[in-house]
Amino acid sequence: MRGKTVIVTGANSGIGKATAAAIVKLQGRVIMACRNQARAEEAARDIRQETGADGGQVVVKQLDLASLESVRSFCENIIKEEPRLDVLINNAGLYQCPYTRTEDGFEMQFGVNHLGHFLLTNLLLDLLKRSAPSRIVVVSSKLYKHGDINFEDLNSEQFYDKAFAYSRSKLANLLFTCELARRLEGSGVTVNALTPGIVRTNLGRHVHIPVLAKPLFNLLSWGLFKSPEDGAQTSVYLASSPDVDGAQGKCFADCKPLDLLGKATDQEVASKLWDISEVMVGITT
Repeated sequence: MRGKTVIVTGANSGIGKATAAAIVKLQGRVIMACRNQARAEEAARDIRQETGADGGQVVVKQLDLASLESVRSFCENIIKEEPRLDVLINNAGLYQCPYTRTEDGFEMQFGVNHLGHFLLTNLLLDLLKRSAPSRIVVVSSKLYKHGDINFEDLNSEQFYDKAFAYSRSKLANLLFTCELARRLEGSGVTVNALTPGIVRTNLGRHVHIPVLAKPLFNLLSWGLFKSPEDGAQTSVYLASSPDVDGAQGKCFADCKPLDLLGKATDQEVASKLWDISEVMVGITT
């Protein structure tokens, strides 16, 4: 990855931090795009200490995916300052949070996990195309299987279930990958998705576990869940491996192609979701 610039969203903890560290070890330059600047700076220090990288190889930039204004500001800064962008890793995500809304009024999980990344990717597409061959990596989840796209209530105003809303946002990630792959044919830019498996991260901070059960849960999680480093392996593989040169619109798990349910590759639904997402975030193509 020497000479390559990689953006990782949500790189201050968990899979994102492990992904950033692994890319730096491969001699790549990482821009950590994070909401919490202080935590991101702390994570960047950890990565520099772990890898021996200098300040220029690990850069922190503020990005709040729950704010379209923040996304636009971040992208303007990147386009102005960066001559090239080789890989964009859409990693950040919220998991099963209580019903809240983004700055722009979207249900938080759909707004951050799908719409924020949708706008981010679209605004950086020209830079990625100028840097071709380049790659986009989308972190989804096997929990997409429990979601569906209800175009009558994308904002969960009629009904909200935090687990279902997460699954829907992860299904939206896969449909986004499907439609973006179609649009990128012949551009020199590839997009592929992945499901990292169950990983020990702070993603589940909104999930309630009874106090008496926490020691047992923590013990089981260490035995059964992947470490962030293991969870990051497929992200790093899709960002860096020559094995996936030219791979387009696929989903991977454990660095191998994964067969998806039909609802995650439905071209008609993917195209409709794209059109509606454009309206929601205020872009036109």
